[in-house]
Parts: sequence; structure tokens; C-alpha cells
Amino acid sequence: MDEHERSISDSLQHADLDAQPDEAKFAELLLLVAEELADDPYGGATKANKVLYFAEFAHVRETGRPITGVRYRKLERGPAPRHLTTIRKRLIDAGDAQLVRERVLGYEQHRLHPTRPARRELFSATELKAVQDAVNLLRGHTNTDASERSHREPGWQLVNEGEDIPYVSALLPHDQPQPSPRMMARLRQIGEEYARQGRLAQ
Repeated sequence: MDEHERSISDSLQHADLDAQPDEAKFAELLLLVAEELADDPYGGATKANKVLYFAEFAHVRETGRPITGVRYRKLERGPAPRHLTTIRKRLIDAGDAQLVRERVLGYEQHRLHPTRPARRELFSATELKAVQDAVNLLRGHTNTDASERSHREPGWQLVNEGEDIPYVSALLPHDQPQPSPRMMARLRQIGEEYARQGRLAQ
């Protein structure tokens, strides 16, 4: 990442939405995505991570808010939620899901099998639609396909590996990862609006 790109990434981090992670809701989102991917032969953890990412960031584009606020970081195979393994383990320890290892195209994939339905009542209509759209976007595609698609996301391109992908990057045009001054002003405005809303809610 050159100096110009680093400056953009730092600005995006500064202007990011002040969304507080809701890990309980994220656990239900994990179960929901696992349900939706149950009939997808490539519906293991790698693809589930991409569905989660696309759903959360699409919801930001649609409404200005993520679904759960859980942070996603850049990894070699694409975006992945932070604390995923911890939250998934809680579901497994509680008996709400099982982790099954499968062989697909010669590779081992880990698939989450819910043992109870996700609590869909926790999600709004726009959130459920964002999840369904993300599932449909990647349905039938291999994990490699899903990873390559996620690598085209502006947010993934603008941070270094291991860093969080700012939610406001969802508002960047795909053909112009470098935001214009007008776009940066709007991104900062959104971040300030959410920070103000968060203070009023306290």
C-alpha cells in the first residue's frame, strides 16, 4: 500500500460508522447464514464469511447501518468477522450448532450445522433481504470464486492484511476505490451522524 492509499485508509477509519458490535445478534446471523447455505455444496466457513460480509456491507449501502456491527478484517482469502471462532464456539458449547468437517473438491471445509432455527424475529425485513441477496450472489460458486469476488471490494483493497475494513467503505464506488473529496466529506458526515446518535442513545 503506497502513501496515498494509506492516507485514504486512515481517513476511512477515522470516518467509520460508530456501530457497537452486537455479538448475540451476530451469533443468530451465523445460524441464519448456515441455514441458507445448507443446500450449497460449497457452503462451508469460507463462503459463510463472505456471505456475512456482503450482507453487512450491502445493508450499510441500503440503510446506512450494518446488521450487527461486528468488525470484519482483511485476510488472505477475503474478509472475515473478528471473534468468529469465539462466537461460533459459544453456539456449539450451548448445543445450538455443530461444526462438521467435509471434503469438497479434495479440500476440507468446515460447515456449521444449526441444531435449532435462527431467531429471525431479531432481524428487520431489510436485514433479511440483505442476507438472502448475499446468499443468492454466491450460491453455487466455489470458495475460490467467493474469495476472488470479495477481493474486488473497495474496502478490502484499501486496508492491509489483518486490519479492519471500515463499514463506510461500502459507500465507495467499485470502479473508483479512491474517494473524491466530496465522497470523503460525505463519509465523515455519516461517521459524525452515527457518533451523535450513539451519544443520544446513551
